[in-house]
Amino acid sequence: MAFTHLHVHTEFSLLDGFCKIKELPGVVKSMGQTACAITDHGVMYGVIDFYRACKAEGIKPIIGCEVYVAPQGRTRFDKVHEFDSESRHLVLLCENEEGYRNLSYMVSLAWTEGFYVKPRIDQALLREHSKGLIALSACLAGEIPRRLRNGEYDNAKAYALEMAELFGPDRFYLELQDHGIRDQKIVNQSILKIHQETGIPMVCTNDAHYLRKEDAEAHDILLCIQTGKTVDDENRMRYEPQNFYLRSEEEMAALFEGCEGALENTQKITEMCNLEFTFGKYHLPEFKLPEGYDSFSYLKKLCDEGYKARYGDDDKFRGQLKYEQDMIEKMGFTDYFLIVSDFVRYAKSVGIPVGPGRGSAAGSMVSYCLSITDIDPMKYSLYFERFLNPERVSMPDIDMDFGDTRRGEVVDYVRRKYGDDHVAQIVTFGTLAAKGVIRDVARVLDMPYNFADSISKMVPNELNMTLNRALELNPELRNLYEQNEQVHYLIDMCKKLEGLPRHTSMHAAGVVICQKPADEFVPLSRGSDGAITTQFTMTTIEELGLLKMDFLGLRTLTVIHDA
Repeated sequence: MAFTHLHVHTEFSLLDGFCKIKELPGVVKSMGQTACAITDHGVMYGVIDFYRACKAEGIKPIIGCEVYVAPQGRTRFDKVHEFDSESRHLVLLCENEEGYRNLSYMVSLAWTEGFYVKPRIDQALLREHSKGLIALSACLAGEIPRRLRNGEYDNAKAYALEMAELFGPDRFYLELQDHGIRDQKIVNQSILKIHQETGIPMVCTNDAHYLRKEDAEAHDILLCIQTGKTVDDENRMRYEPQNFYLRSEEEMAALFEGCEGALENTQKITEMCNLEFTFGKYHLPEFKLPEGYDSFSYLKKLCDEGYKARYGDDDKFRGQLKYEQDMIEKMGFTDYFLIVSDFVRYAKSVGIPVGPGRGSAAGSMVSYCLSITDIDPMKYSLYFERFLNPERVSMPDIDMDFGDTRRGEVVDYVRRKYGDDHVAQIVTFGTLAAKGVIRDVARVLDMPYNFADSISKMVPNELNMTLNRALELNPELRNLYEQNEQVHYLIDMCKKLEGLPRHTSMHAAGVVICQKPADEFVPLSRGSDGAITTQFTMTTIEELGLLKMDFLGLRTLTVIHDA
């Protein structure tokens, strides 16, 4: 017998989940478990980080999401708050790549089409995109538990049968949870009855929002930060009893003794889920070529024209140009240079200021001949191999400088060229950083503002400062920490929460461009200003073999397509 946690909220269930991805696989491994799922609320922000962290620890990663299902449909035009603000939870787990693509697509549409209070999908979307997915009926906020709590047993049973038909045999499970909540025990009895009458399998989960039982206090503070409450507020969100941690197999077996197959089915689902991500494989879009050319012949044509413009009839650098062209073709980056040269050419044609080039790209003769850069690498004895060589483990990186007030015109050009639905901004995260987390936690603990402000100001103003580092650098802060119980408690709580993502925002100028609609490649969300953003950060996009560029050190252009 083996148990797998299939309902886990990481820090990317923002200000709600407290299972830190960096620590999660290690805790799972220490308990003798061999697999774990990620099921954040309505988002897939952390799935790649989770996948990598699990693989590093020898833990099998199961990629999923706890989605919100709109009972009235996700696209109602005239929304009525009391109906459309409600949504039902449903856990979806990926069996394979098809399931991942379907989940990513649905999560994207939940944000771009179905957002109202929360990102919402609906039954119609599930019917169209259920392949490759396993569904669990979720917590007390799921449709079946809600109907059972309302005394609608027959309706709950009918819905369970509908979902079993929608997902297919052994792809829909009635989820059992027991955190010591009275309603869960009542619901579990009815779920057992549905199982007995329909044969729909059961599975037991623990709705894990933090790693260890002792993390409950810090998690409670995190919830208060989310809801703007203090710990002393009587009417606020709480997770009680404090059993929302990664329970051991023995604890789960004791809780669900007599529930036929519920524990064993966690292992069965684990064996069914076999999604693998590929890293180190580059994905570049196809550049639209003039008739009669392939990518390499067109690159050579443009380079030849550029060489003549730069050097005239002097052929002494032709050998270097050919060497670079052959290396670019061998490494699969021909289309990349064509794409970059295209939007640089556009910028220059309409008078947008373009920088002369910086970084290792200035050592490339191809870049110089394509007018991507304006620095002659031969004149200054610059090395192409610093920019691109077969031993390089990452993609080449051309840093572009465009006039700050007009760089948006370059992005608009890209939108027109590739299609608006092929382009999205890139997400970034604000975090509970050292100074800010002190103020946040102190407010939640109802400490005086002046007190919190004075402690926060003791943290040095340095990039990437941490509280541990601050304690090392500032003797006054360290002495207060060691001698004042209130300060000691405050900083200890802050250290637990430090670094967690606090909110999303749009990268200063990060853009992703896809050969097909963007939601076919990456999960999308929508910012507060309505802009469509990826759910993966620029670093994650690069890890997946997708190409990035820097505009003015801030603006980034990322291009991807289906390999």
